[in-house]
Parts: sequence; C-alpha cells; structure tokens
Amino acid sequence: MKALQLFVFDMAGTTVNEANLVYKTLCHAFIIAGFTELELEDVLEYGAGKEKLQATRDILATVFPQAPDQSGTAERVHARFRELLAEAYATSPVTAFPGSEDFLAKLRAAGIKVALNTGYDRPTAELLLSKMGWSAGVEYDVLVTATDVNRGRPHPDMILLAMEQTGINDPALVAKVGDSAIDILEGKNAGCGFTAGVTTGAQTAKQLWRAEPDAVVDELEALLTASHLS
Repeated sequence: MKALQLFVFDMAGTTVNEANLVYKTLCHAFIIAGFTELELEDVLEYGAGKEKLQATRDILATVFPQAPDQSGTAERVHARFRELLAEAYATSPVTAFPGSEDFLAKLRAAGIKVALNTGYDRPTAELLLSKMGWSAGVEYDVLVTATDVNRGRPHPDMILLAMEQTGINDPALVAKVGDSAIDILEGKNAGCGFTAGVTTGAQTAKQLWRAEPDAVVDELEALLTASHLS
C-alpha cells in the first residue's frame, strides 16, 4: 500500500459523537407521518451515511414499498425531519469521540491531510463543528458536504472534491473511514487505497464487513496500526 496522504472521515458516528441523534430524528419524522411500524434499526440499515433526502426515499421504498405518492411523501417526511433536527441539535450536546482529536492531530502532524465529509447539508455540518469548537486548519483541513456535490454516497464525488481541495491526485494515497457500509462503498468507488469502518456509530461490525473494507475498528486510534501508519 502506498503511503497515505489524505484521510477522509465521515462526521456523525465516526468523528462526531451525537448518539445517532440524526437517525433517531429521521425515524421520529416517519412516525409522525404515520409510518408507526418503522424501527430505528430499519433507518440505520437503509439510511445510514446517505444524503438525508435520499436516505428518506430509500427507507420509504424499501420498508414501505406499497405507500402511495413515494416522491411527495419522502419530501414531506424530509422537510419535517429537517425541522426536528434543527431543534434537536440546538439543545443537544455534540462532542468529539474520545481520542479522535488526538488521532487527527497525529495525522496532521505527520503531514497527512484530514478531510471531513458528510451526508448532511453544509449549514448542519458547520453547526455541528461550531458546537464542537472545531475549525478548518486546526482539527481538519477541508469540509465537504452532500450539498457541495451533484451526487451523494455511494458515488465518489465528495472524496474527489476533497482530493481536489487538498491537492491529492492519486486516490491510492487516500483513506476513507466511516461508520456505515455506504462510507466504505464511497471509498471503493473513488479508488481509495485504504477503506475502514468504525463501530462507534450507525452500523455493526458485521454490517460494515459486508462492504469488504480493509479494516473494521472500534476506535479511530486503532487505524494507526490497521493502515500501517505505525
């Protein structure tokens, strides 16, 4: 494996500890809309890591395929979800996972670029980073959100934009890390030289291994060994 020069990390569930609040809120929005049989496990299975309107569409189509007006229903659920999430994030604590700041600092001290990417829109991502006290040039180098590109995960667009913004031309020099299988697929579709899942967020190790990453870890610090950085 070539020496890695850029790590692209998912946010919620990977570097940002928000106790799956986003998926709990999306589940609540569905229940408010009358889909009372939906379970959080369904939301995590079919929506984790995706741009949130696409996640809403996929959950609806997969779990409730007989529901009428799929498009209009998804838009209504998503609109309510955004309202609920804004309220939730305004009052809920948002922190970094223990050890994640030290790990990112080690990468940057070694000259490795750090990008954050997310299925959130930019205002939501920036709100989370503000609540954590993180800023570009300190904890990370660049932020890429779902609203900065034409296609969300599993398409590679966010990773490709992060590469462009950090001056990395070869995807074999890039690592992608996330808490959902779709993060891993995003990395594979970008041609990343290393992909890894972390079990701190949306999906279990078993679910993550289905995407055939190079590693699955229980904390980011373990990537120092798994990615041959130490």
